Amino acid sequence: MMKAILNNWSIMRGLRLVIGIIALVQSIIQKDITLGIIAGFLLVTAIANVGCCGSNGCAVNFNNRKKEKEILYEELDNKK
Repeated sequence: MMKAILNNWSIMRGLRLVIGIIALVQSIIQKDITLGIIAGFLLVTAIANVGCCGSNGCAVNFNNRKKEKEILYEELDNKK
């Protein structure tokens, strides 16, 4: 668990941490619960490295794609 917290830091993860800390400080100064909840969310997502695309959450799995079958067309004769 500790290795997961200390490794694989990206710019976005660091940015979430910094914004979360700033928002937490501001929520304490302003005594704003809503901002405190948002700050907590940002801090948890930064520390745990979760969230959309945080740990490859938005990656497309190309292995599961089905190969398209070739469609055969038959020409119909309308002239009778």
